[in-house]
Amino acid sequence: MSESGKTVRSLETTLPDPAHADDVVYNPSMDRLRAFSDHLETTTEFGSPSYVSDERSRNADKTKNAVDDDFGADDYDRIEEAFEAAREREMVCVDRLMGRHDDHSYVCRLYVPKEYGRIALAWSKLFEPVEDGADGDGHPHPDPDFVTVQIPDVEETAIRILPDEGVTAVLGSDYTGEAKKSFLRLFMYYAKRQGGLGLHAGSKRVCLRSEDGDGDLEAVGQAFLGLSATGKSTLTAHGLWLDEDAGEEATMLQDDVCALLPDGTIAGSEGNGLYVKTIGLDADEQPAMYEAVTHESAVLENVDVADDGTVDFESDRHTSNGRAVIEREELSSAGEDIDLGGVDQVFFITRNPVMPPVAKLSPEEAAVAFMLGESIQTSAGDPSKAGESIRVVGTNPFIIGSKGEEGNRFRDLVADLDVDCFVINTGHLGAKQKDIGVEESVTILREIARGTVEWTDDEPTGLTVPSRVPGMEISEFDVADNVENLDRKLSKLQTERRTHLDTFEDLADEIRDAVY
Repeated sequence: MSESGKTVRSLETTLPDPAHADDVVYNPSMDRLRAFSDHLETTTEFGSPSYVSDERSRNADKTKNAVDDDFGADDYDRIEEAFEAAREREMVCVDRLMGRHDDHSYVCRLYVPKEYGRIALAWSKLFEPVEDGADGDGHPHPDPDFVTVQIPDVEETAIRILPDEGVTAVLGSDYTGEAKKSFLRLFMYYAKRQGGLGLHAGSKRVCLRSEDGDGDLEAVGQAFLGLSATGKSTLTAHGLWLDEDAGEEATMLQDDVCALLPDGTIAGSEGNGLYVKTIGLDADEQPAMYEAVTHESAVLENVDVADDGTVDFESDRHTSNGRAVIEREELSSAGEDIDLGGVDQVFFITRNPVMPPVAKLSPEEAAVAFMLGESIQTSAGDPSKAGESIRVVGTNPFIIGSKGEEGNRFRDLVADLDVDCFVINTGHLGAKQKDIGVEESVTILREIARGTVEWTDDEPTGLTVPSRVPGMEISEFDVADNVENLDRKLSKLQTERRTHLDTFEDLADEIRDAVY
């Protein structure tokens, strides 16, 4: 049993234990989980279930953890409230395995009321069944590492986390994303405790022929850090238009949360599925993703589905944060592995309109990019502020512990591992709205992986930017040509960035001094 598993068991002796409830259905089949919520389901034209939740995004402002927040008696009472409710109701209990890496895999247990079995259905498709200690047919695992109790039909919303005990209580939210992130948040926290760093990131392996087309395939490991809905899943899953006839391929390993380890490995977390945005999903632009989302095995959440089952991915009738849980085996770009053997390139995804399409960063500049986490607010975080500028350290809203120490750890890891780091803009340039589309971003990623991009120092921005990218006219995206009043905007931006970095007491001075 892991250390976290022991603390979970210890906590269950002091709080009401859902495992002792009389009416608990343990590890039911997917068909039974779907049947529990058939009164909430609309069946799509593809045969998949679709649900509309009351809560349609995470409640970040109502989330507290015992490490970073003033965690008092009222907060412990909320956790006890969740456990007590679970004892008194018909519950579903599902055990799943998060991660495959020997030192970074955890048995996760989710409790939800039986009538909300749809939450467990979607969540179960993300992670793999537990093989040891439970047969997946009515028996609980004896030693869970992490436990989440989700009670949606509570009037006051509250998410309370005991990180060191591995326990999360979700009250007043029926959003599947709260269940998913309750475990991924702890995955990242424990990675940091073991000397690595949890990342809100996707990972992929790109296999390429040498530039002259001869020789063996060479593997390039890439990681993408970005807020939800900024293109992280799209870029991670994209095939990069490689030469398949020559054996080249791009393989998605993870699309949301993983852990950078001191040996350069990136450990994955979700072994069975992905939780993807569906708004604007296009069969021509994202054929592999479209095929997976429209497979009967998918579970749709808050997507516009008519009574006759017709699905409209362009509509935001319920929310622009429509989601689908898809199975990895239905996504052609997904590999069987979830761990990346070695990382070579890290990309920070931004939508800052004064940033070039891509810039190459030193380790200290990369740590600045990590701490800035500059992007645009999306509907996945706070729909009321969608489109506004935002800064989130590590583009990771789920950090537990000192954020300054996270930046120091990131700098140390990429420097020790000699990882190339970049910031890539997936939005547009300036008020003229010079769009940087998927085609441009994918071309940049492919050519960086090939090593064919030529770089130069850009005097206006002070950044290292491409002077040549095969397959695109990179000069059309010159920042100085597309952004009016650039000097004034950059001066203001640098002041804002310095002020932002000064809020992190633990951040190393050499990182502060590298602000761009």
